[in-house]
Amino acid sequence: MRKQSNAPSAVRTPQSSGVAVSTTRLRKTFGSLVAVESLDLEIKRGEVFGLLGPNGSGKTTTIRMLTGLMQPTSGEAIVVGFDVRREAEAIRRNIGYMSQRFGLYDDLTITENIRFYAGVYGLVGAEREARMAELVDELGLAERAGQLARTLSGGWKQRLALACATAHRPAMLFLDEPTAGVDPAARRRFWEIIYTLAGRGTTILVTTHYMDEAERCERLAFLSRGHLIGVGTGQEILEQFKMPSIEDVFIELQRRDEGVAV
Repeated sequence: MRKQSNAPSAVRTPQSSGVAVSTTRLRKTFGSLVAVESLDLEIKRGEVFGLLGPNGSGKTTTIRMLTGLMQPTSGEAIVVGFDVRREAEAIRRNIGYMSQRFGLYDDLTITENIRFYAGVYGLVGAEREARMAELVDELGLAERAGQLARTLSGGWKQRLALACATAHRPAMLFLDEPTAGVDPAARRRFWEIIYTLAGRGTTILVTTHYMDEAERCERLAFLSRGHLIGVGTGQEILEQFKMPSIEDVFIELQRRDEGVAV
């Protein structure tokens, strides 16, 4: 266990069971629009879990509820041991979030971005500097540590965003299409890092439109028009939908949701 600073605790590891996320009949509506309907889902601690579905299927709404950014209309959800309704702030302190937009400060260097985010999560002084050095080393950022974020390529921005999202050693990491617009080599390196994090016990939830990435997940959940219509390993999904590939499953769902031929 890492040494605690005098700042407010940045990370707590409350889940004693092997479950990182548990939802029961989770529902979200916007007026007459049902975005997520009766979602029952369980994600194991340390699992690399893929949440897939066409645009408008409910993925983003689900993530916003699980990260404590949006209150559900009804139902229950526990994320890393905290209730999304009553303990949203605690959830946000114990998770990391990374999207395709990265959320970096363009006018700050790599080092300054990491220092800022580490400070936001409560790391200060020697503890913060030690964690920064660790991240720079692990993610291979040393050679560009003084470079402004706006001058980085997509792959380097991706690494920096991951460093910022994991500065506080979160129990769970949400990745919302994190490799969009990144070259294949950077995507491969990124997934190597993801599996390293999962091997240390970090739970990973990822959304992606790259089906080769989906196949890297230990289990997958497919959403369609707000409904969970399939969950399991890649092979279990193929058997359920009776299709030859995960890409075929995705395309068929997109065709159904859009009501047009794809």
